[in-house]
Order: sequence, then C-alpha cells, then structure tokens
Amino acid sequence: MAAGGPPVLVVTRLDDVTADEVITELNRRRVPVVRLDPGDFPREITLSCTFGGTGPGGTLVTASRTLDVGNVRSVYWRRPTPYTADLALEAQAARWAVEEARYGLGGILAALPDTHYVNHPWRNRDAEYKPAQLATAARCGFTVPPTLITNDSIQARDFITNHGPVIYKPLRETECTDDTGRSLTVWIEDVTPDQIDSRIRHTAHLFQQRVSKTADIRLTAVGDHLTAVRIDGSPGVDWRRHYDALTYSPVPVPPEIANGVRAYLDAFGLVFGAFDFGLAPDGGWHWYECNPNGQWAWFPDHITTPITHAIADQLQHREGSA
Repeated sequence: MAAGGPPVLVVTRLDDVTADEVITELNRRRVPVVRLDPGDFPREITLSCTFGGTGPGGTLVTASRTLDVGNVRSVYWRRPTPYTADLALEAQAARWAVEEARYGLGGILAALPDTHYVNHPWRNRDAEYKPAQLATAARCGFTVPPTLITNDSIQARDFITNHGPVIYKPLRETECTDDTGRSLTVWIEDVTPDQIDSRIRHTAHLFQQRVSKTADIRLTAVGDHLTAVRIDGSPGVDWRRHYDALTYSPVPVPPEIANGVRAYLDAFGLVFGAFDFGLAPDGGWHWYECNPNGQWAWFPDHITTPITHAIADQLQHREGSA
C-alpha cells in the first residue's frame, strides 16, 4: 500500500487505548499520523498560525512532530486532557491563560481547512447535552422512556411514585476525584421517593423510568457502518459496573432503528455515535442515550476490528466529507 499524503491528526491523551487501535490500523495502512494532546500546550507544544485571504497557515510543533495546519487530511477527535497553564502563574492569570489556550489552540484545531472530522469537537459538545439528546431522539422516532429533569423535590417524588421503578442518571460524565486524587464515578442507580430530600435544590437531576428489559444493546455507528451488540449478564441497572460478568453477541439492526440512527447523526452533524438501548421482552429497542465520543475498544476482537476499520476508512478516505 502506498505511503504518504496529508496526515491524520489524532487529538487525544496519551493513555487512550481506543485511539491506539485506530492509530495502529492507520500505521498498518501507511497513513501518516500526528498525535496531539491540547493539554500539553504550552509546555510541550509550540503554536504559530497565520490567517489571511487564503485561510489559516502555519505549524503546530510537538516533541516529535511538526504539523502543517493547512495540510491535514482528517481529525480523529477523541479524549484530550483539559487545557493547563504554567504552574508559576497565580490563580487568576492561570484561568485567563487556560481560556486563551482553549479559544486559541482549540479554535485552530476546530477550523482546519478542507478537513474531515470524526467528530468535530463542537458537534461533540452540542450532542453531549442530555435534554438535546432526549428531544432529538424523540423526533427521530426512537422509543424514549418517560424522563424528568428537575431540582424540585416535590416534582421528583411525584414522578418516581407515578412512573416507578425509576433510575437516576447524571446529566454529564464530569471528571471528579476524591481527596487522594482517585477518580470517582456517579453511576446510574435505582431511586425511591424517600431518597429525595431538600438537597436536590442544589442542581439539576435526571430521573427516568426504568425499562423492563431482557438485555442491553450498544450500537456503535461510524457513518453508515452500524455494529449492534447485545449485552447480557449485568446484575444491576448500570452494566458498566459489571464488565467481568458480561457476555456480548452481535445482533442485526432493525430497519427502523437504522433509520433513526442515521437521522440522529445527521441532526447533530456527527460521523460517530455510541448508542445505548434497552431490549424489552417484546423485542422493542428503548433508547437511553447517545455518547458522541463513546468507548468501544473493550469488546472482543471480532467486534472491535470492524469498528476500527470503519473509523480508519473515514479518516483515510475522508468518507462523508464535503
């Protein structure tokens, strides 16, 4: 296979094993790759970009690569670390520097000319809002469980009483740690009326009727390439807590689900999406959510390999680009 051509830019942190799968495949195809983590700016990245009548030009220089910002084939936007500032700066100056980096370097990375994004970071951002997801899923024809977002304890108790059983779901997977730096996760949990108290006033909370299900389904969409996997074996409502107990079986995608997925991706301008469904006893698929940048590399090789190839195809051949 011939080598060369403009590089693929992979925007992610160092320990992203999902991106590693795609980079390995691109290397096998001899497609040039530049890996960059915006969180390394300005410590390990030097930026020089010009704008004029011909569009942006200039370079991004990392410890091992020099990227011509006017000559990028495609961008695989995965999971970069947060922007940082020089530790010597005092707090207010550091906050200012971080925002300048976000709107400077981040703005450049989002404005590369004639470049195919999987996904564009601003499309990822828009598609991460649960209320927008719920509204769009309903418009696209998915079966959406009754859902309430509130900070009113009376409304929450009434909803749980009238729609039980009900689960609580975080509105965003926000990174947080304890006093020792250990990562913390807010899991999906069953919730009862007596668990609701005045503390609910402090922020927005999402409550959703729990689907009576026989299994979970993760559908990974890469353009028109759809990979649906039935997930069995979870003893609780959140299968992510029980990976060791899970089994995976590829399943066909019903035509109405495929049509809904296509419409959903188009609505948000996405190329990639990781959709979660509950499989009801009657065979119906109940929509839970779509993570525009969800994980998939933990599946067995016979499932991950086709997904890897589909993403590499998008990045190599710019499928779906204007």
